[in-house]
Amino acid sequence: MLAIILALASAIGYGGSDFAAGLASRTASVIQVTLLASAAAALVAFAALPFGAGHRPSGASLAWGAAAGAGGTLGALALYLGFRYAAFSVAGPLSAVGTAGFSVLAGLLLGERPSTLALIGIVLALPAIVSVSASVAGEEAPQEGAEGARGRPLAGVAAGLIAGACFALLLIGLDRASAGGGGLWPVAAAQVTELAVAGAAAALTRNLRLPRGRPGWLAVIAGVTGAAGTILYFFASHDGFLAITAVLTSLYPASTIVLARVILGERLTRLRLAGLALAGACVALIAAGGAG
Repeated sequence: MLAIILALASAIGYGGSDFAAGLASRTASVIQVTLLASAAAALVAFAALPFGAGHRPSGASLAWGAAAGAGGTLGALALYLGFRYAAFSVAGPLSAVGTAGFSVLAGLLLGERPSTLALIGIVLALPAIVSVSASVAGEEAPQEGAEGARGRPLAGVAAGLIAGACFALLLIGLDRASAGGGGLWPVAAAQVTELAVAGAAAALTRNLRLPRGRPGWLAVIAGVTGAAGTILYFFASHDGFLAITAVLTSLYPASTIVLARVILGERLTRLRLAGLALAGACVALIAAGGAG
């Protein structure tokens, strides 16, 4: 049960991060927002190190952490590329379902065998993820180049699937890193790698300036809440099956919807309500079946 609670808390953290980053990206460069958010996330990870006691990390756990960090940043960049070439309602759901699907497949290949109730919950989670991510993708997506987002739909589909695979690498990498011990050092390695990739992207595009004012503060909030989501998922993966914790964490668009409703007053459509209802049902089934 603890793994389920931590995975759901991780989903809230990631959803809050997406919400803040989406708002910041409406008035600032996506790369600038990503760079500042990555820097804030790295600071949080290192500040949390003393509270995540553990023995000396193995090289393998640090390598998995670094791979996870690279997956997270590359997935975000691939998703933004998908938003340029295809409808938001295509790239967003594909990336979210790909994250859950690839993670579940990896868990099963690693020998995990969730209970029947948990498997039913996992199956229900996939349409729930589609429903909630389809309704927020267009709202929280970066605005740059959006006018050209209908020209190459197949490229957008491919980018969405690549983003899903990269995000799955983030979750799988953290899960494998947690098995190697070393406290929160693998999380720190993940965040440093994210910052390095974001910095490289900013340097290549000559976009190294950081956002200021409201977009800057929103980017910092995105980094802090994203780092919290990563840490919570890392601890969830200690006690739960990858196939379950990854699916629950992949429900993060639901928290973005709730935040948009509470803070911005956005309307809850039938699709959103259906997705939230399915999400609640899958969580109940997984809780009844156990996390591992």
